[in-house]
Amino acid sequence: MLDSVVPAVEYPRYSNRQLAAVPLAVLAVSLLIIAGTWAVTGTPVSPGIDFTGGTELQVATDASEEEIEAAFDPAPESIRPIAAQENEYVLTFQSTDTAAIENQAAEAGFEVISISSTSAAFGAQTQLQAIAGVAVAFVGMSLLVALLFRTFVPSIAIVLSAFSDIAIPIALMNLFDVQLSLGTVAALLMLIGYSVDSDILLNNHVLRRRGDFYESTHRAMRTGVTMTTTSIVAMIVMTATATALAIPLLPAIGLVLVFGLLADLMNTYLLNVSLLRWYKYEGIAR
Repeated sequence: MLDSVVPAVEYPRYSNRQLAAVPLAVLAVSLLIIAGTWAVTGTPVSPGIDFTGGTELQVATDASEEEIEAAFDPAPESIRPIAAQENEYVLTFQSTDTAAIENQAAEAGFEVISISSTSAAFGAQTQLQAIAGVAVAFVGMSLLVALLFRTFVPSIAIVLSAFSDIAIPIALMNLFDVQLSLGTVAALLMLIGYSVDSDILLNNHVLRRRGDFYESTHRAMRTGVTMTTTSIVAMIVMTATATALAIPLLPAIGLVLVFGLLADLMNTYLLNVSLLRWYKYEGIAR
């Protein structure tokens, strides 16, 4: 098991309200961003063509982005240059008429490297399946936690942290214009697992092992922080490499995981610790 030197946090200096204030404030702002996006667009996060239907076209051309946009009718929804390939672009369209799009690209003198499309009906069905998958995973996680600890406060601490670990990345996806795709849904599912792992590790050390509350918390942090930090570094490297090499899906997956893992550090060692300390010293367990 991973272990490293993690400085001891001086938790006694801070009240439970002070510890919980920052993660709860971040969660509240995230929910406001999600609600605002939902009110404006009709969805909590901007869906990609996997869910809305559409066409993705990769072309090579010396033309400017303005000239590329003018070459198509209707104009592409987005034009994204590929960092690792000079003069190559990925274009997305709401239309699924691949023949017409490919003909327009050829008439403009663009070299078509690849083209793919998803029908709107298939995208809508996929969206429902993805939402159902995340919901089932979250409910299953909540039931498992309830069975493991069989007490309200430790269980709700894990569930609340996991919920926040999902809400914060979704809000950041809206701010950084990361679309919801099958890849980012997979990243959100992975975050549920990451969150439960770190929170159960903390709860087990505090509630089921001998020792002072703060000693137990520090023991859990030595392992948990090391594991999460290692994962964050790995995801940053993956995101940078995938972006440079223009590998599809991986940059968005890596970015969402980085968002979620950073949120997990905050929620586990501020929010969860504050709830556990209240439970042990002031709540039912006193």
